[in-house]
Amino acid sequence: MNVQLNLFPGGVSKAMTLSYDDGREHDRQLVEIMNRYGIKGSFHLNSGFLGKDRYVTADEVSNLYKGHEVSAHTSTHPFLEIIPREGVVMQLLEDRKQLEKLVGYPIRGMSYPYGTYNDNVLAMLPGLGIEYSRTTRSHGTFELPTKWTEWHPTCHHRDMLKLGKDFLDKKASNSSMQLLYVWGHSYEFNDNNNWEDIEHFCDLMGNRQDIWYATNIEIVDYIRALKELRFTVSQTSVYNPSAIDVWISVHGEPCKVSAGHTATIGE
Repeated sequence: MNVQLNLFPGGVSKAMTLSYDDGREHDRQLVEIMNRYGIKGSFHLNSGFLGKDRYVTADEVSNLYKGHEVSAHTSTHPFLEIIPREGVVMQLLEDRKQLEKLVGYPIRGMSYPYGTYNDNVLAMLPGLGIEYSRTTRSHGTFELPTKWTEWHPTCHHRDMLKLGKDFLDKKASNSSMQLLYVWGHSYEFNDNNNWEDIEHFCDLMGNRQDIWYATNIEIVDYIRALKELRFTVSQTSVYNPSAIDVWISVHGEPCKVSAGHTATIGE
């Protein structure tokens, strides 16, 4: 049997996610553009700044980011690697607590304030309910992360148009899944007077049948579900113990394995 774990939902090999920090007022315009083109993302908010000058308000968080992911960015945006352990705990749990009150679901991911962290911070994250964290170290490729709590993006949005075109031009490989991960701050579009760039990018990349548009946590959950599949020794049957439908390749053809079901995929 030729079975490969190499497909995203819908049987496609490409996925895209956007990731924006701080919860600034310009998220309103950014979300409107993303929604128009069917693009999804994760918004990492500092709960301690909500309602302050040039930030979104607590009252609008739930509706504004509906269909996207609200994620942590600490309560007040400190350098996590230079504050006491107790401070790290407070910053992340308080941020989670306040954001969860607003959105009604567990906050499970984050991005690092200033993009900085150390081994001590990394070691603390699982105990604080953080399952992934995005860095600011762009790698310029379309590879999936090897460590969720050091999730390096493809690029900052200043490079999104070039890499977006490269992503579309790159032929799907039978053995690899490709992810375009763009990060930034919405206020940068205002400061640089280049809102047309994100509009052009979303027009280029959005509403396509060959790309799965997902939030950060949806990607984490999907890849974990894919890796949790259980096969018979002969690889002719597969059991999906997760609550998520997953897709695999069988002899080069997409095959859906429904959540909680066993599928026969060969003889």
